[in-house]
Amino acid sequence: MTTRASGIIRKTVAFRRGFLSALALATASLFATSSASAATTWKIQSVWDAGTVGYSLFEDWCDSMEKKSGGELVFKCFPAKAVAADNNALFEAVRNGVLQGMNPFTLYWSGKIPATVFLSSYPAGPDQPHQWDTMFYSLGMLEKTREIYRKYGLFYVGPIQHDANIIHSKEPVSSLDDLKGMKIRVPGGMVAEVFQQFGVSTVSLPGSDIFPALEKGTIDAADYVGPAVNWELGFSQVTDYILFGPPGVMSIYQPVDLMDLTVNLRAWNNLSPELQQLVEDEVRIYSQKHYLTIQKRNVEAMEKFKEAGDTVSRLSTDDLQRFRQAAIPIWYKWANKDEDARAIFDMQLEYMMNETVGYVSPEDIEGME
Repeated sequence: MTTRASGIIRKTVAFRRGFLSALALATASLFATSSASAATTWKIQSVWDAGTVGYSLFEDWCDSMEKKSGGELVFKCFPAKAVAADNNALFEAVRNGVLQGMNPFTLYWSGKIPATVFLSSYPAGPDQPHQWDTMFYSLGMLEKTREIYRKYGLFYVGPIQHDANIIHSKEPVSSLDDLKGMKIRVPGGMVAEVFQQFGVSTVSLPGSDIFPALEKGTIDAADYVGPAVNWELGFSQVTDYILFGPPGVMSIYQPVDLMDLTVNLRAWNNLSPELQQLVEDEVRIYSQKHYLTIQKRNVEAMEKFKEAGDTVSRLSTDDLQRFRQAAIPIWYKWANKDEDARAIFDMQLEYMMNETVGYVSPEDIEGME
């Protein structure tokens, strides 16, 4: 072979190698671009204000989803009011797909979906976190809840354990009788109706309006979430007393204030079964982490309240029983709002009457329909 021919062959081989290398790089780049564009991004708004422990925990969890899904699913989270200005707007934004998900307190939708009043704790109902997990994950309540939410174009992924709600007051309260004549911020719906049975004037205010209302004296006391968040919101600066239930029960009116992750139904259906299962599993894991972190912060916050001079009062077990007796007719009132509310309540009533719980006896509900 001539020198000239050998040179041509070498150049041809080099060209081919260079071409193949460039092709491989282009293919890899195209694959990477394709993979990136294939990632699904969900915009999810929480009801937590930015800077609170609740939002920090939720933000960290959302940020972890991209890695956990192998880059296939990205959660972009927003604090309260960042996209949807209020709760009604948040509900509609998720239904309409402006947001793909939300992290609300489930009770917020009782005016739109009456059954949701029974999807978070209510006055003198089940008062332990494990009881709610049992009803959702072992007694069929999760499946029924999802059936209800589908009617609204939503998918209820699962409950997120949060905390009890407690009352901060300007004056000491040591019994239900001491509440008579007081003007108290509480959630609407069932909670307000039961408190009204004890002579309370109830007011509904968003969380951001509670501090100024207490500061100005336009209300005498306010319910909100637990010690950790309430300390961060400055309640100790405008009140001196904290009201708990009997020992072991932080709250008799909303002892297990559940949050949840709810998403747009179309967005949910567009996920692969594998990603759907990942999201469901992660919500259950996050629920435990959120709850336990809040409980740790509660212990720390109570020390701060004590150092600031706040005093804890506790209602008695007799008060709890009186509260339950006042609440039971109102349970039935809400259960009769529609068939979905009744279906959820029937599950819970059967559980509360089971001897393993024993909160309600046949005599307690005699004559109720």
